[in-house]
Amino acid sequence: MKTRTLRNRILAVGAVAALLIPAAVPAHAVSKEMVQLETQVQQLLDMVQRLQTTLDTKFAVMQNLAQQTADQATQMTATVNALQQKLDAQTQAENGKVDTVSGQVQSLNDSVDELKTRIAKLDQSIQALQSQLQQMQSQMPSQASPGATPGSVPGATPGEAPNATPGTTPAPGAPGSGAPAADQTGMMPGATPTAQKPPLEETYQAALRDFNAGRYQLASSEFGDVIQNYPLDDLAGTSEFYLGEIAYQQQHYDDAVNDYNAVIEGFSGNAKAPAAELHKGYALLALDKKQAGIQELRDLIKRHPQTPEAARARSKLNGMGVRITAAR
Repeated sequence: MKTRTLRNRILAVGAVAALLIPAAVPAHAVSKEMVQLETQVQQLLDMVQRLQTTLDTKFAVMQNLAQQTADQATQMTATVNALQQKLDAQTQAENGKVDTVSGQVQSLNDSVDELKTRIAKLDQSIQALQSQLQQMQSQMPSQASPGATPGSVPGATPGEAPNATPGTTPAPGAPGSGAPAADQTGMMPGATPTAQKPPLEETYQAALRDFNAGRYQLASSEFGDVIQNYPLDDLAGTSEFYLGEIAYQQQHYDDAVNDYNAVIEGFSGNAKAPAAELHKGYALLALDKKQAGIQELRDLIKRHPQTPEAARARSKLNGMGVRITAAR
C-alpha cells in the first residue's frame, strides 16, 4: 500500500515535471525575444535621439542663416536708399548746372543777336551817309559858268538867287542866301533836340552789364528806359524778360509772371520767349499754383519741342512724377 502510494507520488511528480519542462522552454525563448526587442527599441530610441539632435543643430544653423540674410537685406536696403539719395542730389546738382549753362548760352545768344542788330544798324547808317553824300554831290553844280559866281545864273545879278526877282532878298536857307539851310528833320545845324531819346544799344548793353553784375535796381531802370522809348523794338521784349528774371531772383513771383507774360504775348517771336515760358512755369509752381505751372510747362513743350527749355521742362515734369502729355 505504501509502495503504491509512493509510486503514485513519483508518477505525479514526473507528470508535473513533464508538464513543467515543456513550459519552461517557451518561457526562455520569449525572454530572449523580449531582450532582443528591448535592445532594438533602445537602438531606435537612440537613433531618434540622434536624429532629434541633428535636426536641432540644422534648425539652429537655418535660423542663423535666415538672420544673416535678413541683416544683409536690411543693409542692402540702407545702401540702396543712400545711393538713391546721392543720385537725387547729383541730379539736382546737374539740373542746376544745366540751368547755369543754359543761362550762359542764352547770354551768348543775346550777345550774338545784339551784334547782328548793331551790324545791321551800322550798315543802315553807312547807306544813309552814302545817300546824303550823293545828294550833296548832285546839288553842287557840275561845272561853274565862266565869270559867274557859284549859285548864279547867266544874266542874273551877282549874289541874286536863281529865278529870283531883282531887288528881292532870298529866303533864309534858300540857295544864295547867307543863312544856313535846315536839315531833313527841320532842325537847324547845331541845334539840340529838346527831348532826345537815349541810344537804344548803349542803354540795353549797360542794363545787361548791370544785370550780370547783380545791380538789379539800376538794371531795372535801364531796361525800363528801353521799353519806354523803344516799345516796338525786339530788344524791348528781351528787356521785359530780364525784368522778369530780376523779379524772380528777388522772389517777387507775381511780378515775374507779369513780365514773362509780356514777352510771351507781345514778343512771341523773340529768342527769349521759350525761356520766359519755362520760367513762368517755375514762378507759378513757386506760388503753389501747381496745375497752372504744369500746364505752362506742357504748353512750352508743345510750342517749342526742340529747344533746350523744352528739355528742361520735360525733366521738371518727370521729377514731379507728372505725365508730359495730359490725359484726355
